[in-house]
Amino acid sequence: MADYYGDLGVAPGATDDEIKKAYRKLARQLHPDVNPDPEAQERFKQVTTAYEVLSDPQKRQIVDLGGDPLGSGPGSAGSPFQGGFGGLGDIMDAFFGGGAGARGPRSRVRQGSDALLRIECELAETAFGTERELTLETAVVCTTCTGQGTAAGTHPSMCDTCQGRGEVQQVQRSFLGQVMTTRACPRCGGLGSVIEHPCGECAGDGRVRARRTLTVKVPAGVESGMRIRLTGEGEVGPGGGPAGDLYVEVIEREHPVFHREGDDLHCTVTLPMTAAALGTTVPLATLDGEEQLDISPGTQPEEVITLRARGVPHLRATGRGDLHVHLRIEVPTKLDAKQEDLLRDLARLRGEERPAGTGKGNGLFGRRRR
Repeated sequence: MADYYGDLGVAPGATDDEIKKAYRKLARQLHPDVNPDPEAQERFKQVTTAYEVLSDPQKRQIVDLGGDPLGSGPGSAGSPFQGGFGGLGDIMDAFFGGGAGARGPRSRVRQGSDALLRIECELAETAFGTERELTLETAVVCTTCTGQGTAAGTHPSMCDTCQGRGEVQQVQRSFLGQVMTTRACPRCGGLGSVIEHPCGECAGDGRVRARRTLTVKVPAGVESGMRIRLTGEGEVGPGGGPAGDLYVEVIEREHPVFHREGDDLHCTVTLPMTAAALGTTVPLATLDGEEQLDISPGTQPEEVITLRARGVPHLRATGRGDLHVHLRIEVPTKLDAKQEDLLRDLARLRGEERPAGTGKGNGLFGRRRR
């Protein structure tokens, strides 16, 4: 049977507000939009189901009576024997004793939550990889009590309400007579033990908030939005339980020159009309340093020159993307008298004083291709 209280990390006697706060905290960490890891998505489903059950008074009552409102067995919402008097398991307990809904004491030590941290990187860092030293604040094991949660020289004592069983039985009257139900102990929260003298540093939780530093390696070729998983670097669990994972999301800063599409890079080079007509060589900054870009005579507007293997290295693979240089031809808007005369002479020599309005494809307006 599902442990709905355990899934949310709250005690069986938790208030509605405590349940809501616990769900919101976990949802922020596990939501698929924030954490795409398949394990996190499965955990998010469990947490959401647990909240839906415990936020419904009728379903929560079934859970407190030892049943499962979403199951199909005895005591569940789908069972014909469940109802206000507890369910078939409680009826069997009433006549034959035992604990059909018994779960025993819960462990004080539980798995910690995952954590998410975002870092901003330059294009060169995401392209060729880098290392970052991160400072983060997470839950760590309390060094005073080493995760035990107790003051020095003391230990958890057996709960005198449930006698260490983690659950208590309650007798209810029904038309069948007295019916005995089982639920988590309200004093120890189902743990079977209580901390009479909690640690003064962590107040019995076994963990404290602390700042720590670690180094993360950003692999070459990573894209903006990708996440790096650091196993066991998340939050330590209650009772000094095993830590969750840390996810580092990489955000690539916008580059002033290059636009990235996958592993390919794009940039724009503006040329004067004369350079495009005559051809030239222009300096071009790339990720590997400055190179000379050859412009062929008669280069047309919007032409694209592709430099192979000048883009971003492929992630966890050999090879690189390409660099696509888009050429933009700049037509002068202001000419002095001498420049205007020279252009008119050129137009006269080329027979372009009056460009043909229509033609068979060679004039100013050609037939539109279908």
